[in-house]
Amino acid sequence: MKIIHTYETQLQDCRFCSLVSKANKEDPIGTAGTCDYWLIMEIPQPWPQEIFQENPTIKSLVGLFQELVSQHGVKLKPILIAPDREYSNPGFTRVFYYYRPAKLFSRFEKQEFIVPENKVVALVTAIFKKLMQQPNDLPEFTQYQQQTSHIRELMVCTHTQVDLACGRFGTPLYRQLRKEYAPASNGKLRIWQTTHFGGHQFAPTLIDLPQGCLWGHLSRDVLDLLVHRNGSVSGLREYYRGWTGLSEFEQIAEREIWMEFGWSWLNYLKVGKVLAMEEVAEGQKADWAEVRIDFEKTDGSKTGAYEAKVEVCGEVISAFNSAKYLELEAVKQYRVSCLNMIK
Repeated sequence: MKIIHTYETQLQDCRFCSLVSKANKEDPIGTAGTCDYWLIMEIPQPWPQEIFQENPTIKSLVGLFQELVSQHGVKLKPILIAPDREYSNPGFTRVFYYYRPAKLFSRFEKQEFIVPENKVVALVTAIFKKLMQQPNDLPEFTQYQQQTSHIRELMVCTHTQVDLACGRFGTPLYRQLRKEYAPASNGKLRIWQTTHFGGHQFAPTLIDLPQGCLWGHLSRDVLDLLVHRNGSVSGLREYYRGWTGLSEFEQIAEREIWMEFGWSWLNYLKVGKVLAMEEVAEGQKADWAEVRIDFEKTDGSKTGAYEAKVEVCGEVISAFNSAKYLELEAVKQYRVSCLNMIK
């Protein structure tokens, strides 16, 4: 994308990208990314910028991960979390494995393992081989599996070494959630610090699992609504990056449906499809797309589908990285110009 301008800032040699994005009202919708699987592993801080290349444990798994993605086309998101004094056990490593349970779904299924540190590479290798549909040793780790499917995991990016905005804005949000909301949840909510998962211009940014929704530009005054879901969904519209079970344009359409349905929409089984899209050169973003979202109530008592047209509605100036010399870029903004329930 074309760089519009650079300039030196006066915020102690750093301008935070997320402040530029928020000031210019950049809409975060459609930036959640798409995945079918999550692999989340405890690794102690500090986390260098290139931790996936530098940490010995992770480095030994990179080749297998690359094979999984490039040769088998598996959409897997790897993330690291910091061990927690209350949740974690010295000498052991926690691994979360979330997977898409069916074509239509509303939340990812979860497997959690707590294994001795010397077994974590073998566990992750077994998960990767399972995804490659190869013989694997995953059944050998049943004894380490935890029964925590009832626990909601909120994960806040605080990876300062990747972008200063995540440390500056993510860390206070993490601390508030960890101090105030987790203890009040009766064991049904845990809060974690994570490495970078994309979109530091939306810091503080957060993953909500098992739902698989991403949030950005979060502020303290919306945490009650995000955690407890005790008010109008419209109050979260501007913070919603999207649901990772859908692709970019599908996410944009899905937000409009959610605004109509309310909270109950999150429990509907869903699948998306792009029906048509403007043809553009590689690296360019289309100005429009037509999408379809099929949905079904979990008990099968209600089914339906929406078709929507998503169109560009303008541009805003944003920055993808915090820096002394800030690089500003024009980012397309989209709206849903037509939304119809078709069955």
